[in-house]
Amino acid sequence: MSRQRDLFVNFDRVRREMDELFGDVWERTGLAPRRASGFSPGVDVYYCNVGEQADGPPKAVIKVDVAGVELAAISLEVSGRRLVISGERPDQETEGRVYEQLEIASGPFRRIVELSVDVDAESARATYDDGILRIELPLVTEAARSRTVPIERGE
Repeated sequence: MSRQRDLFVNFDRVRREMDELFGDVWERTGLAPRRASGFSPGVDVYYCNVGEQADGPPKAVIKVDVAGVELAAISLEVSGRRLVISGERPDQETEGRVYEQLEIASGPFRRIVELSVDVDAESARATYDDGILRIELPLVTEAARSRTVPIERGE
């Protein structure tokens, strides 16, 4: 696997940081675009067991911060090199409370993770522990991409 750097891999993180930095200014001036309800959970993507000295089959690992989201409310779909993670974090109880700071976002979410390698969707595995969803997607190896096709004699 070649080690190419995706120029847009950190684009969503930078956009969120810019929103945090300038968001209040835009809202005070009335120039802020109307935001849809929901949030975008943090995602880490890395590859392991890749290379000559690797133990076990190579795989892509995706970790998603979905603390406070019920496991039954999360949906995963793998299509080609795209992983779609969706779900919903319930709204917080706010009645009778006066918040000084409210940062834990709620509502629906949908994250699309574009992978830079082909994965075996049929062998995908996901676990959930302490608010972190971990998805393991085995990489498609060169041996699995090609095969010799036998030619049968017609009747």
